[in-house]
Amino acid sequence: MEKELIITTGSKETQIALLENKKLVELHNQKPTSGLVVGDIYLGKISKLLPGLNAAFVDIGQKEKDAFLHYTDLGPKLRSLIKFTNNGIAGGQKTGQLNDFIIEADIPKMPKGKIGAVLKKGQLALVQVLKEPISTKGPRLCCEVTIAGRYLVLTPFSNTVAVSKKISTETERVRLKSLVENLRTKNFGFIVRTAAEGRKVSELHEDIKDLMEKWEHIYKQLHNAKGPIKILSEGNKTQTIIRDFWNDSFTRVVVDSKPMFDQVSDELDRVAPGKKDLVKLHPGPRPIYDHYGITRQIKASFGKTATMASGAYIVIEHTEAMHVVDVNSGHKMVSSDQEENAMRVNVEAAEEVARQLRLRDIGGIIIVDFIDMRNPENRTLLYQEMKKFMTGDNAKHTILPVSKFGLMQITRERVRPQMNIVTSERCPTCNGSGKIQSSLLVTDEIKRDLDIIMGSQRPQKLTLVVHPFVHAYLRKGWFFSSVQMKWWKEYKKWINIRPDNDFALTSYKFINENNDEIRLA
Repeated sequence: MEKELIITTGSKETQIALLENKKLVELHNQKPTSGLVVGDIYLGKISKLLPGLNAAFVDIGQKEKDAFLHYTDLGPKLRSLIKFTNNGIAGGQKTGQLNDFIIEADIPKMPKGKIGAVLKKGQLALVQVLKEPISTKGPRLCCEVTIAGRYLVLTPFSNTVAVSKKISTETERVRLKSLVENLRTKNFGFIVRTAAEGRKVSELHEDIKDLMEKWEHIYKQLHNAKGPIKILSEGNKTQTIIRDFWNDSFTRVVVDSKPMFDQVSDELDRVAPGKKDLVKLHPGPRPIYDHYGITRQIKASFGKTATMASGAYIVIEHTEAMHVVDVNSGHKMVSSDQEENAMRVNVEAAEEVARQLRLRDIGGIIIVDFIDMRNPENRTLLYQEMKKFMTGDNAKHTILPVSKFGLMQITRERVRPQMNIVTSERCPTCNGSGKIQSSLLVTDEIKRDLDIIMGSQRPQKLTLVVHPFVHAYLRKGWFFSSVQMKWWKEYKKWINIRPDNDFALTSYKFINENNDEIRLA
């Protein structure tokens, strides 16, 4: 499978598109001002205990809402974590290493364990973001602090080495566990990630070194700290995706800004030495998402209905409790056999549903209403196909077999708000008002603004950005008879004209040589 990352950077946000075989499967947005990321570690202050829920609210410095911490997310090593935190703040802990650290007894499990017995109001505690704010809910936290690397995950106050179940070869599992056991230090456990399969000792050792440096950073940040403050950042979305998703099936990463090019090159060289040449800088001037067809795929993939290549389509409805997906065959049937047609459409729909779950980052309970099939073997086959299509999804999920009513139940972990993009567009002629100005006048307006610009500013380079229809009109006819050529004769200056699919029919703008919009009073 061929994978590509396409990254575009703007002043308001960075957008990252993951393509598999040229098809958009994941879309990530990161705003520079967004301060809360899953995996960030904070020194929080317990603001309120909720004995009825066996939970607590924690102030981590977010203005909107306190974070939620449930007893089940405290982790068995809570007492050791609090002891390390308090000693680190007071200066009693002289190093980040835990060789001489005495591990405290585990806290009781539910239902015996009570939040009031292990935490107090006003107490400081190291917490990690487990889920971002979703809908009306604030962020969810845990105290089972872990630090993720490329090949390993560091689990302090533990002496256990666990290996990812996705590494299926027993010989490789034993090899990796033995290597990490020999490399780790006392009271630091590790989880071996799937990406570690086949890696050398030197690569694992380097990853452990990086993780231990981050833990040392946490220790230093704790000294004399007064919460709530952020202690360790998970990093930006680009770095996280490269760290977690990169493998040998990636063919390239394309970015549209030099600073991002340098950042991605450095990160890729660290994660996959010798692969930095796969990072390419998009030359422009056409927007990178338009050039690679991502804008078109976004428009086609989001919204209530998603149509597939055969003409069949799925309808996605969202309720407060769950998502419901309805599969429809459309009007095109390649066979007269009803069961065969139903199976073909269902398998195609299963692949699209798996893509939509990743693309929109849909979580919670999902019910898929497939077309009814009488043959139990076909229902079993469809279940196997859905499991295969979901293998590329890194979010934790559970799939149940198709019921006799044609319903499939899926649960998928939700750690971030669902990706929701409005694909409907405001009317390009009336701009949503219901009243229009004659589209014939748009060229007159352009000419009027052009007279003002050329009479006063006369920029070194001038580009007009318009709707593709207007672009075609301004350039139509023989070369010497087009409107663009008439402007050149009149102003003795060539006016570049660029089409943009996102522009309404009557919208346009002028940009100068610095790619800045020229605004007229």
